Amino acid sequence: MDSDDSGPDPPADASPTAPIHHLPPDALNNVLLRLQLRDAVVCRPVSRLFHEALSAQFLALLPTLRLLLLRHPRPDGGGCLHAFDPDRRHWLRLPFTHFLPYHSFSPVASSTSLLYLWVETSPPALPSSSSSSSTTTTSSPAHPPKSLAVCNPFAATYRLLPPLGSAWARHGTVLAGPGGTVLVLTELAALSYTPAGSAKWMKHPLSLPSKPRSPILASAAAAVFALCDVGTPWRSQWKLFSCPLAMLTGGWAPVERSSWGDVFEILKRPRLLAGAGGRRVLMIGGLRSSFAMDAPCSTVLILRLDLTTMEWDEAGRMPANMYRCFTGLCEAAAQGNAMPAAAAAAGGNNKVKVFGGDGKVWFAGKRVRGKLAMWEEDEIGTSGGKWDWVDGVPGYSDGVYRGFVFDGGFTAIP
Repeated sequence: MDSDDSGPDPPADASPTAPIHHLPPDALNNVLLRLQLRDAVVCRPVSRLFHEALSAQFLALLPTLRLLLLRHPRPDGGGCLHAFDPDRRHWLRLPFTHFLPYHSFSPVASSTSLLYLWVETSPPALPSSSSSSSTTTTSSPAHPPKSLAVCNPFAATYRLLPPLGSAWARHGTVLAGPGGTVLVLTELAALSYTPAGSAKWMKHPLSLPSKPRSPILASAAAAVFALCDVGTPWRSQWKLFSCPLAMLTGGWAPVERSSWGDVFEILKRPRLLAGAGGRRVLMIGGLRSSFAMDAPCSTVLILRLDLTTMEWDEAGRMPANMYRCFTGLCEAAAQGNAMPAAAAAAGGNNKVKVFGGDGKVWFAGKRVRGKLAMWEEDEIGTSGGKWDWVDGVPGYSDGVYRGFVFDGGFTAIP
């Protein structure tokens, strides 16, 4: 019998090595760099090769993922958040329970790669040292203690910011800027936090005539903009104010030009959002049919302030057939009921919730269930922007949706 010098046969269950394992590292990186961030994150746990190649440093090289992040009407939203990818027209589910030890949380603001949330911290989760108890206020069961947390949901990391009093969580508006800068604005004061600075909250009194409405941070101008009501208890009169980030104490001043005329009088319940690239300010509200105090609205109008020329122009106007859905006329027609058009137009706009940022605006309402209206800013400024419906909103069968733009990525880690 001839001897066999080829050695023992391989195990029957042995599988050949995948061809991708034979790629040189440079070639593998070239392939992986072509992935979108969402696909790269999905591929990361597939194998040890992908987990090592798709490191946090590598993922930071990929473009961020622009999402609309929805805020659940109730803080205990099941440990996850729903987000919409406008490029793929697809809904995503972002889980938090695998890295965030707080079951009740609410997202409030974002900067590139970072998401800020109010989290309910039960007493056992807080340090029991006397220094910690002295910086927080006593909370009742109706108002449990809350802390502001910053996280990166893609990297599954989080960090609690220095504690705040419970009143700031109930009444404050949170704005997030570059470099981890955070602002919390109320009617009388503002708090600022910068990790690179003293790493503690700094208090700044607000010299504004009324509570700031829908404050925004214009990144290109490095300034905060807000609307203030300077009218009477019977009739609102809105005025635009701004403040440089470098001068939060004593830096607030009205922004006005004689050429603007009655630009603030034509909108009902106006709201500010940041335009594309932080170079513009968008003001959205119901278009009044007349200057009468109880005049009904005919549609939703979007005005745009160019921060370079300081001139207003009309950026977009909601189509009439789309606005009819927010007034209840579409719902009434589907049910075969008659609804006075004037009454629907007068009350419909008050139920339109406006949110977004960076040149994208979404609209939600109680009479529009399961979908959102979306507007995208036109960079050239000649087409009036792009209007469309976003269908298939997951969950949230009760309540009106709210949200904001979140650029997910690995460019910043808490």
